[in-house]
Amino acid sequence: MRHIRLLAATGTAVAALALTACGGNGTGTEDEGAGLPPTPTASAEQAASKTPQAGTGGRTANGTPVTRTHAPDPRPSASPATRGSQGGTRAGTSGGSGTSVVLCNGANTTVTAQPVARPLNHMLITVKNTGGKTCELPYYPVLRFDQMQWVPQADRDTQPQAVVSLAPGESGYAGVLLSAADGSGTGGMTARKLTVGFQGLTPNSSGGPSATPSLPAKGVYYDSSLKVTYWQQEMDDALNW
Repeated sequence: MRHIRLLAATGTAVAALALTACGGNGTGTEDEGAGLPPTPTASAEQAASKTPQAGTGGRTANGTPVTRTHAPDPRPSASPATRGSQGGTRAGTSGGSGTSVVLCNGANTTVTAQPVARPLNHMLITVKNTGGKTCELPYYPVLRFDQMQWVPQADRDTQPQAVVSLAPGESGYAGVLLSAADGSGTGGMTARKLTVGFQGLTPNSSGGPSATPSLPAKGVYYDSSLKVTYWQQEMDDALNW
């Protein structure tokens, strides 16, 4: 009987401790703390921490609608490309005015070739723009006497600061050294025909039809000293070299 009473007393004490751990309010339920909001779940915390995205929608935990705004794009916007104009039979423009020009050649000019008294053993080539548009003369003339198999080179010291540009009716010039004044040239001969070629935008490229100006009836003597100038805007620049 004594053992039974001790066990009963022990069970009563254990039950009392359990009630105390649960809140001790005598109701058998845990007191969660009156007046405190419920602890948010993990998914609710993640949703609240997100930056609003584009559009409108969604609600807060208490049911209030959320107005969402666009977040700024950190990437800079690309600038539009600037396109250059390519006009006529020549790429680019003249003088930055945006007006297309063409190349001077045998189709839109008249060409003459005339030996001069001074400087000695020189000839002047004149190109006159007979077209209705401004034309340009890149580099230097490509000369060929009769059936010669070589091309006279240009004197680099005569290269102008800018490409020669001829308005309708204007003329450009090139000087030709036919032979050495001191007789140092070799392979001298007399030519009866001259072909003047025009270069394009790159050296030694074709600029269009060539020209065949008349030579004096007695012909023109030249030797291995044959050399030309770059195209010049002024006659004096073509001869004074």
